Amino acid sequence: MIYDYNLEKPNGDIVSLKEYKGKVFLVVNTATGCGFTPLYKPLEEMYEKYHEQGFDIIDIPCNQFAGQTPGTDEEIHEFCTLKYNTKFPQYKKSDVNGENELPLYTFLKSEKTFVSFGKGPKALAMSILLKKIDKDYKNNSNIKWNFTIFLVDRDGNVVERFEPTANMKNVEKAVKALL
Repeated sequence: MIYDYNLEKPNGDIVSLKEYKGKVFLVVNTATGCGFTPLYKPLEEMYEKYHEQGFDIIDIPCNQFAGQTPGTDEEIHEFCTLKYNTKFPQYKKSDVNGENELPLYTFLKSEKTFVSFGKGPKALAMSILLKKIDKDYKNNSNIKWNFTIFLVDRDGNVVERFEPTANMKNVEKAVKALL
């Protein structure tokens, strides 16, 4: 169950995901220098709009995709708060794939695997890029890129996985449906 996992804050404090019991939340691997970095804006808008209704966002910066999050935790936090005015919790920069991946991500990927990037120019670009990186990307549950989003309901069930190419209006609709 998702509540069995802990995350580390940049200051070293450990947070149990039990603190999110009863809330609807997103878990997002983020990056500060990515083409998808502007997704911080709709994420923050959702956070501000629904936080009082029991919605939260877990921001886990990750540098595994083209080195697009090179800064320290402090630099990442400063970038996000200054450029996007983010207020949702940001955790320690971590791996989401491979031998050093967070156990939380092992769990998330076992609950919701990769399906597709959808349709459209961004989806096509991601498919082309991923074929160069992982020829078998369609057949494994690995996180493919920055801003992969997992939606968790109030009971701790991972109900949906959105790839970074997803329309954020669809993400918001899914969040709203669970509130």
